[in-house]
Amino acid sequence: MLQANQAQIMLQLQDNMNAKVNPEWLTTRSPFLRAVVIEGAEAIEHHGWKWWKKQDCDLEQLQMELVDIWHFVLSELLLQSDGEHAPAQAYIFENIEQSTVQFDGKQWQFSQLNLLEKLELLIGLAAAKRTSIGLFSALLVDCKMSWLDLYQQYVSKNVLNFFRQDNGYKQGTYRKVWDGREDNEHLVELMANLDASALSFQDDLYQALHQRYGQSK
Repeated sequence: MLQANQAQIMLQLQDNMNAKVNPEWLTTRSPFLRAVVIEGAEAIEHHGWKWWKKQDCDLEQLQMELVDIWHFVLSELLLQSDGEHAPAQAYIFENIEQSTVQFDGKQWQFSQLNLLEKLELLIGLAAAKRTSIGLFSALLVDCKMSWLDLYQQYVSKNVLNFFRQDNGYKQGTYRKVWDGREDNEHLVELMANLDASALSFQDDLYQALHQRYGQSK
């Protein structure tokens, strides 16, 4: 189950990243749920949906899409709470065990939906400017992820994005390949040696990236 400190950290990291992209992001009010629609459709593609041809589910890519979706869900929750973290966090925990949602005149029971149907419902809700933490939680289960897995992958991607920006990504001076491997490969390796449940996880990971990047060729 998601821990309060993990939710707090993710909300703060998302706030920081949004502010790095646009310091006025709260007043700009970008359509974050529109991004959920697009990411949800990409998740369907990674799962495979074409009944007229053989397709294999790419679970790893599907999990990555859920991490991306969570970025935009957090952003929307922060918008709805005018940037205040406490109510956004409270909303998450008040709804995390939700098992149904009323939508389009129908009561949808998550346990009765398969993965593709859950993704379609996610997209429909997002298009109607709504979120469902319970539905997202059910999607994690279908994609063989725990909330700790999501936390670890979310924080790791956030840390890498910040690291890239801090080392000249926008200016074109950042080296994405170190010692013959892309930075995300180094990221996965470094993650495996750290405690994802530690409060200092994001700082520890950033420092590990910094040290290895500095020593790389």
